[in-house]
Amino acid sequence: MIKKIAWETFKNTGDINAFMEFKQIEDIEKGIEGESLKSVKEGLEDDLST
Repeated sequence: MIKKIAWETFKNTGDINAFMEFKQIEDIEKGIEGESLKSVKEGLEDDLST
């Protein structure tokens, strides 16, 4: 979704910086999602081991 917004913004404005900022936000979101999933998995493993 953010990638589409970034691309549309770039096409409309021609500002590559706006595109790159949106891509950075997308990468941050993916990192947060990955960390959250890892935390949940570790929590479940801890629950199952006790």
